[in-house]
Amino acid sequence: MLLLDPSNSIALLGYIGPGAGFALAGSFLAVFGAIASAISMLLLWPLRRVVRVLLRRRPPKKPKFPRVVVLGLDGLDHGLTSKLLSEGKLPNLAKLQQQGSFHSLASTLPPISPVAWSTFQTGVNPGKHNIFDFLTPDLSTYQPKLSSVEIRSTSKSIGIGPLKWRYQKPDVRMLRKSRPFWSVLSDYGIFNCIIRVPITFPPEKLRGVQLSAMCVPDLRGTQGTFSQYTTRVKIEGEKTGGEVHYVQREEDQVQCELLGLPNPSDASQGPLKISFHVQIIDADHAWLHLQGTKHKLTKGQYTDWLTVRFKVGWGVAVNGVCRLMLLETDPAFSLYVTPINIDPENPAMAIGYPAVYPIYLAKKQGPYATLGLAEDTWGLSEQVLEDEHFLKQCMDIDVERETMFFDSLDKVRQGLCVCVFDGTDRMQHMFWRYLDKSHPARPANVPPELENAIEDLYVRMDGLVGRTMAKCDDGNTLLMVLSDHGFNTFRRGIDLNRWLEENGYLVVDDSRRKDEYLSGIDWSKTKAFALGLTGIFINLRGKYEQGIVEPGEEADALKAEISAKLSQLVDPQTGTRGIRRIYQAARAYRGGYKENAPDLIVGYESGYRISWDAAVGKTSTQVFHDNTKAWSGDHCVDPSVVPGILFCNQAIATEHPRLLDLAPTILELFGCPVPEYMDGKPMEFAADQVEIVPPASEPTEAPMKVAS
Repeated sequence: MLLLDPSNSIALLGYIGPGAGFALAGSFLAVFGAIASAISMLLLWPLRRVVRVLLRRRPPKKPKFPRVVVLGLDGLDHGLTSKLLSEGKLPNLAKLQQQGSFHSLASTLPPISPVAWSTFQTGVNPGKHNIFDFLTPDLSTYQPKLSSVEIRSTSKSIGIGPLKWRYQKPDVRMLRKSRPFWSVLSDYGIFNCIIRVPITFPPEKLRGVQLSAMCVPDLRGTQGTFSQYTTRVKIEGEKTGGEVHYVQREEDQVQCELLGLPNPSDASQGPLKISFHVQIIDADHAWLHLQGTKHKLTKGQYTDWLTVRFKVGWGVAVNGVCRLMLLETDPAFSLYVTPINIDPENPAMAIGYPAVYPIYLAKKQGPYATLGLAEDTWGLSEQVLEDEHFLKQCMDIDVERETMFFDSLDKVRQGLCVCVFDGTDRMQHMFWRYLDKSHPARPANVPPELENAIEDLYVRMDGLVGRTMAKCDDGNTLLMVLSDHGFNTFRRGIDLNRWLEENGYLVVDDSRRKDEYLSGIDWSKTKAFALGLTGIFINLRGKYEQGIVEPGEEADALKAEISAKLSQLVDPQTGTRGIRRIYQAARAYRGGYKENAPDLIVGYESGYRISWDAAVGKTSTQVFHDNTKAWSGDHCVDPSVVPGILFCNQAIATEHPRLLDLAPTILELFGCPVPEYMDGKPMEFAADQVEIVPPASEPTEAPMKVAS
């Protein structure tokens, strides 16, 4: 069972600091539920099939295509894609453009993955789907919390009398509102295969299968905590997104402990642990002894996914999977361990729908990454991993994703297939310093094999597109290749909280300035604060526990004043403005949830983003900062700076397509009515290219069998 620990719920997350905290949770009972689901699925499949055929609603119009395939390449930039196309370096995308069309794709406000992918799947603006950033402040404590899921704990017990065992069972609820368009397709009996689309956790029921993505935790209940074991001089403090364990070497032996989930019966006892040891062979090799198994470690090479088993109680254990890499043996010892992912073959909580689907994939292709943000960006930022280590990790995960995706293309011959590859986003975040020759984080000597890392990434993705096109070349499939936003350099960070402090809107107790997450702020004197990647919040009376600004005229005047002053902010180092535009949520969004948005949304200029400290509510001593982290590219800027891409094997006649328009477009392609609540509009296709393809009498969908 995976436990929720609210007291340990805050650390850097996602693009702010992937890997630390925000405990999520589940139950080992999900394992038994998954087994029962697998058995019932196989035994009852014929009966369920007959019932679906007899009772399902049918689309009122004939579908234009029996199958629609959407390949998502998170963060692929329109400008860079256009440049490489003109240079002839993306032949498959060029062929796709010739077959159909290529457009820039307008993203969302702000152009951040959880916001954008929520809009993609629902067809509504953020004011209706309730996702505005990765983080949002708690109304009582002001502490940052995840914006996409809510976690509650309840105490449960098993057994009777002295044999009763009490444990904490969490209830994980999605905060994204509105319905994904594949839920509407499900209403009309259309089969869906949805693989790793962000903001699909916890998984929702649908007609088809789904594997969740962003916000799926690791086994410890965090968004990804790596571990490093080293004999080097102990450094005080923790690394962002990970933990450093100081160990000692005795001759050729190094004893270590792997930390797992919190103790389910008493979290105060700390996490469950697994002892293992490493036997050093020579400068480049060692033996790993782990739970009765022996694995050879080679310097600089990852192991396969290894299963680790944490004993929870009598007869009960929780499995995870991780990869290890020997970093050095001489003169010091150092070992890296990825975050412990939920074991897809024995999931400790629901990570897909139906519960058997993640198990099916694991049986078919072996263990794979299940963590929502699987690529360990902070392992690289904190200089535990080297560039080539991170690149290898990303490429391996892409191979896992492609195997899943192509399995769906082979099995789902009619219906919807959507798969998102997010390694494109992670690699651009980390390697943009090699593309931008003026970046503060660019090393003096760039390794030749990494100088063109971003271009090489786009070329690899072009190869993926070519392989996808080959599987969709049947005349009955509409293929779209798209990204949720583009990309940009991130040279300078802006500490909005420092600016608010200098301008009298925020008051900080200097004796507590180093405290994290807004804890040093005097709320009785603070009118506004910044949190998340693009938001400024007004400390409203009646909304926040210690709010002081009256709603209405006072708040409106304050927002206008801050916007006017902040829009003139000039970087003293460059002499340029750091902010392109400031948006008021009340005007920018429509819908019942816009009150949950930041009051002001900052659209940064190219090269700028919120500073690392301000993103999690901390304040520093200056407004502008050089960004010297490996995380050197970003897209948390004004939407006009980072449009995404949209390729299609049919000619799209709509001149300026939006991410908002994808959901209604796909519904219309399947002949389904577009719900009135959707804000997007179906895109228009060139009339002479879109043929009406009559569907078969019944969609063909191969059952997913679980190997023994």
